[in-house]
Parts: sequence; structure tokens; C-alpha cells
Amino acid sequence: MTCLSDQKRRGFTLIELLVVIAIIAILIALLLPAVQQAREAARRSQCKNNLKQIGLALHNYHDVANVFPPGGITLGNCCGTRSGTNWAIAILPYLDQGPLYTRYDPDKFNEDAANSFVRIQRVPVYECPTDINIGRVERPESGPGRGLDYRHGSYRCMGGKTNGRGWWDGRQYSALPRDWKGVFHTLDGRLPGPESFSTIIDGSSNTLAVGEYHTKTRSRRGTFWAYTYTSYNSSDAVSQPRALIADYNRCVSIGGTGGSNACKRGWGSLHVGGIQFLRCDGSAKFLNVNLDTNVFTSLATVAGGETVGDF
Repeated sequence: MTCLSDQKRRGFTLIELLVVIAIIAILIALLLPAVQQAREAARRSQCKNNLKQIGLALHNYHDVANVFPPGGITLGNCCGTRSGTNWAIAILPYLDQGPLYTRYDPDKFNEDAANSFVRIQRVPVYECPTDINIGRVERPESGPGRGLDYRHGSYRCMGGKTNGRGWWDGRQYSALPRDWKGVFHTLDGRLPGPESFSTIIDGSSNTLAVGEYHTKTRSRRGTFWAYTYTSYNSSDAVSQPRALIADYNRCVSIGGTGGSNACKRGWGSLHVGGIQFLRCDGSAKFLNVNLDTNVFTSLATVAGGETVGDF
């Protein structure tokens, strides 16, 4: 016969329940960082695959046109002139985005109403999963498109190397040496036409093509894939560590040569420790944010003649 006292002992005491809950909490605390790391590794891998797809599209474009697309086309002064196509628009047909490309009117400015549909579309391959601004439609902070809606992107083309006193996204590059230009500088009718593999004298594996720019702050200074105006889908390489910070406001507060322009045309990623870049040979490389900035600027040019070792 089972006594009543034995039946009562079958349940858990309050202390036992608290111990079990504490053990579960500890296990969750131990597992959560591992889960987060696994998720970030997956996001980083997807981001890298996006760059490789972009690289393949750029190569396919080159196969057809015998040149790379321009970083952008702006035929007037930097700040008051509406713009034409850019690298991200030009390669849409090679990214399985042919129907979207047919909606783009190359005879109109990007800021014209005829191209409003294209400006706000999401193109998944232009979105890094780690970027907190993906999916958002906002109005850029400056330029002829500042009153218009644009879709955020995560990647910018490499315009070239700079000393902080001139930039490769408009007519300011007249102050810079020609051997400082990158593969995707803006075209304004003065420099020779778009670059090609034959003009990448430094070697395609030593020349950066496209990289990430995300920002924690001031999202309207972020990346907009269809906005050709100055730096919104194009950046330059300046030899300042602050220009590799994924935080626009922090970059500005640090200060340096070029003022806020070095931050507007900066690079940055919310991945831990580095930024992913596409090289002109189609490979993707994770660059440590502590990389020697002189090495970084050397990788920005197509014909700078610099010697760059393993990086």
C-alpha cells in the first residue's frame, strides 16, 4: 500500500524548480552567442556571394561591351546637375533583372519621373543581410534627388584613390593625378571613356571594384543603388582610418583632411572586424579594418604602379 506521504514527494519543490530554471538560463546564455555567430556567418557568406554575382555580371557586361560600365555619368558640375546611368543600373540585365532594366529610360535623367519606378525597386543582390538599412526607401540628404524616393543598397563602386582634396565622382577629379583613378570613376566627357581589363595595369586581382558601405547613423547619407549623384553609390579610397568606419556621424566627429567628404565617400560594414570587397578579377576579399590605409589606397587604382603584397 502506498502511503500519502510518498504521493506528495512525486512533485518538484520550489528550490528544485529554481535550480532547473537557472540551469536552462545558463545554457541559453552559453548558446546564444554561438547562435548569433552562426547567423552572422550566414549573413556574411550571403554578402560575399552577392559580390561574386555582381562580379560575374560586370565580367559579362565587359564581354559584350569590351569595357566596364561607368561608375556613373554626370556631364555638368557635381552639385547641381542631374545624372545618367551608373554601374548598378547598367548591369541589371546580367543579374536576371532584365524586366526592371527595360523600365529604365536612358534618354531621361535618373531624377526624372520616367525613372521613378526603377529608383525605388529592391534588387536583392544589392542588399547585404547585415546592413540595417536594407529594404528602406528614403530621400537622400543632398543633390538633385534629395526630394525624391530611392531604395537603399549596400554596395558602392570604387572611384579611385584620393588625397582628400579631390574626388572621383564628378568634376573635382581634375585636381587628381590620372594614375589615381579607379576602374569605376564617373564619366563627364573629359577623361577617356570607361575602363577595361586592358587598362588595369596593376592587375585585376590587385584592384578593388565594389565594396560595402553601411552606416549606423545618418541613414540618408547611406548607399542608394540607383542614385548616381556624387557618392551615394560610389566611394573613393582615402588614407584615413576614419573613412572605414560604418558610422557616418562618428567619422565626421573624428575629423581630418577632406572634412565630411571623406565620410560621405567612405566604406564600412557591420560585419565584425572588416569590410568585404569585390576585386576586378571577380573574387571577393574580406579586408580587415586595421589594414594599412596606404595599402588600401594602392588597391583602389587601375594604373598606380604600386606594389601590393598579400593583403
